Amino acid sequence: MREYLFMALIAAAVTYLLVPLVRRFAIRIGAMPEIRDRDVHTTPTPRLGGLAMYGGLVVGLLLAGQMTHSGEALAGTGADPVPALIIAGGLITFTGFLDDWWGMDALIKLAGQIAAAGVLVFFDMRLTSIPLPESWGGSTSLDYTLSTIITILVVVVTINAVNFVDGLDGLAAGIVCIAGMATWAYSIIISQDITGSNITATAAIAAVLIGACLGFLPHNFHPAKIFMGDTGAMLIGLVLASSIVTVTPVDTSAIVEMNKFPVLLPLLVPAAVLVLPLIDLITAVVRRTSQGLSPFAPDRGHLHHRLMDIGHSHRRSVLIMYAWTFLFSFGIVGMSRVGVPVLLFPAVIVLALAVLVLMALPRWRGRGGAHAAPRDDSPDDDGPPTGPMPPILPEDPQVRRQAPPTGGARRGQSGHSRLSEPFLIAN
Repeated sequence: MREYLFMALIAAAVTYLLVPLVRRFAIRIGAMPEIRDRDVHTTPTPRLGGLAMYGGLVVGLLLAGQMTHSGEALAGTGADPVPALIIAGGLITFTGFLDDWWGMDALIKLAGQIAAAGVLVFFDMRLTSIPLPESWGGSTSLDYTLSTIITILVVVVTINAVNFVDGLDGLAAGIVCIAGMATWAYSIIISQDITGSNITATAAIAAVLIGACLGFLPHNFHPAKIFMGDTGAMLIGLVLASSIVTVTPVDTSAIVEMNKFPVLLPLLVPAAVLVLPLIDLITAVVRRTSQGLSPFAPDRGHLHHRLMDIGHSHRRSVLIMYAWTFLFSFGIVGMSRVGVPVLLFPAVIVLALAVLVLMALPRWRGRGGAHAAPRDDSPDDDGPPTGPMPPILPEDPQVRRQAPPTGGARRGQSGHSRLSEPFLIAN
């Protein structure tokens, strides 16, 4: 456990210390675009925070590979997870960097995502089997071609799902951090049941991911001084996907004494940790197509926008979505620990949805509730956009002219990053 804590702390410290440098770099090159109608922030804010997160991930992964127990677990996977994640992460970070700085065609971005997923497959970080209960035929092995296709599909969907939910300050980093914690806990539980050990490659990857997210959050939580942009959202989506890929294949015969629910966990945990962005994706596609629009057409109907529209503040909307993610992911992992019947799973889903609805009601906003003054006519109750790193005016007059006039800028949707629109996702 001390190794996990140490590598998470190192990844967090490196990320935290790199953010101010990256922020100044982003401002210098003009990676702080103008405010759009659907943005919730009111002042130009630099992007490229993912560069700092990549630095933290690289240092954390290199450290994990050199540690006694974690290094042995990573080397024993039959793959090369450390170079795979560093190279694939570098490729997806570069793709996101170009998109945040210059803008990029959706198909080119998709090609970058597929290429990064292909790097993972090249280093044998891929799904080799689909775990199923013995009564359902047991684990189903995948040939190399099918394994490659499914792995790339999982990685690309996860990357876009994370990018899709990156709509408010601290939202994507917090949700991925919680998802990483749930994946870490699950990998420890399964490993102890099978081998009696609590050291796994998945747990090491998840620990580094948790550290990078925690190191970035102090700079990104509302009011954000920097956004992760596509540079960071696609990166942490890739790393989260890699942890899902490594934790999913389980020999069901090794846990045959357990009930069906833990056997199904390798399939349920990925769905649980991604339930919020996936729900947002499905509802967005249905909403847009029912209105005769393209599924990729941006709109102002995402879950976080609805929370703000009914009266919740920026911070409260983010915290509510944190709570939803925690309920779904840790609810499922917790049930595996106590060995509950599989029939309890639908009950937990219903309970989590009920809590989700109750927390989203306007009355939870506090005094005034839904009858409070509209957000456009009142200041944000979370305070002004101030913090330990005050805005830095760029030298370039072209960039300086991007700042909007002072006064009440109209609030809209978030513009933390150009949300990925290829494949299944668009904002």
